[in-house]
Amino acid sequence: MKNDKNHVVVGIGEILWDMLPEGRKLGGAPANFAYHVSQLGFCSRIVSAVGYDMPGDDILNILRAKSLDTDFIERIDKPTGTVEISIDGKGIPEYSIKDNVAWDNIPFTDKLARLAAKTKAVAFGSLAQRHHVSAKTINAFLDAIPEENEALKIFDINLRQDFYDRNTVERSLHKCNILKLNDEETDIISRMIGISGTIEQVVDTIRKRYSIGILILTCGTKGSYVFGHDTMSFLPTPKVKTADTVGAGDSFTAAFTASILQGKSIEEAHKAAVDVSAFVCTQYGAMPALPDTLRNIF
Repeated sequence: MKNDKNHVVVGIGEILWDMLPEGRKLGGAPANFAYHVSQLGFCSRIVSAVGYDMPGDDILNILRAKSLDTDFIERIDKPTGTVEISIDGKGIPEYSIKDNVAWDNIPFTDKLARLAAKTKAVAFGSLAQRHHVSAKTINAFLDAIPEENEALKIFDINLRQDFYDRNTVERSLHKCNILKLNDEETDIISRMIGISGTIEQVVDTIRKRYSIGILILTCGTKGSYVFGHDTMSFLPTPKVKTADTVGAGDSFTAAFTASILQGKSIEEAHKAAVDVSAFVCTQYGAMPALPDTLRNIF
């Protein structure tokens, strides 16, 4: 399946400039995901939009320089997205996301429908569904993936600012078969959908209510869990010298997805995801090059 253009892994949603204290870096969770999947040897595609402006030109040029396909990044008569990011004393990012930008207006096209027919895994989040155009496109793309593909549909929830609501979250929970969220998001979702209990009880209720096969719960420095039908994997977070954590979660999702597509167990996929995301934490920005020692485990 690796490097097979008939078995594509897709990141659909935002692509933007992360305006970090040390300068701008290319980012956006679905784009980060697709980038890291490509580093791990899979045919990946980014579905998004940029503006008819210099920041949009720069994004496309950088992606091409990284040997990433840009055929599914539309040019839109809106500004290219940016996010102002400040990093606190623990290396944790805080975001200020510009509204009504190009990636809010991703069109659904015949070309996208053809891509859906070849999709074996797709990662999407809540942020790019904040406006109706991109929300409609994301959901149309998910629905266009043939059932016989048995595709992984990963809802990496990524709650940001106030750009989410219950309808969007619940619709996405019904459409995914893998859910990834952090401990803070778990608390928000629990209150939103009216469930309570221990972490294990909350996770079990979410998985059963929305028929989710795998639930990934990350808890920062306290470790991460992966819950499957008959499996629970816990791994501590490695102690590394953190540059920033921007994009670390997206690299985790990418490595986990790549591992599952290769037939690895949940435990093996979890270990690969932790190792890759720990390395990304030691680098600045969301799209560092992975060393051969990590690429080779795939």
